[in-house]
Amino acid sequence: MPFVLTVDQQGSRRGPDRVGGALDLLAGVPVVLRFERTAGDEFQGVLDRPAAVVDAVVALVRAGGWSVGIGAGPVQVPLPESTRAAAGPAFLAARRAVDAAKHRPVRVAVQGVDDEAAADAQATATVLALLLQRRSPQAWEAIDLVAAGATQAEAAARLGVSRQAVGQRLAAAAWEAEQDLHPVLARLLARAEGGVRP
Repeated sequence: MPFVLTVDQQGSRRGPDRVGGALDLLAGVPVVLRFERTAGDEFQGVLDRPAAVVDAVVALVRAGGWSVGIGAGPVQVPLPESTRAAAGPAFLAARRAVDAAKHRPVRVAVQGVDDEAAADAQATATVLALLLQRRSPQAWEAIDLVAAGATQAEAAARLGVSRQAVGQRLAAAAWEAEQDLHPVLARLLARAEGGVRP
């Protein structure tokens, strides 16, 4: 069973349409049916790997300005070529989730086949989102370099700071804690859809 992400732009009536940029941002995330605009300032995509869902959520939370609903459950098969033409319980769950997300401080919500696992996944996603939202631009600079494979010393040289300063940025950003949360959230999402794979 796949996952449906329904994503809605916050405050779209007061600012420019950002859906195109979000679709570009998510272009590298593996999907079953690609992310596409469904109506106005909203878009959807269908994914089959919980880890890919986590990656999409991280990208959207980091970008800011989005309400993210995750629906975990079955969809009607065979799948059509377009996300807009697809249907099923996971789509209904994603709709409920994005509506709930609009009223949550971190704007992320999860609905699934297993209510308890979905609630646990939502709680974990909330903690993850809080970590991401509290980071400074300087912390993101260090994280991007280290996540791409640079050592702390190499990142320091690139940023023109000391190795100690890079370590302090990573610690203040709780980067290691974030990395620990990714697989936990993926496992909980798998359970929410009634599966067990990471």
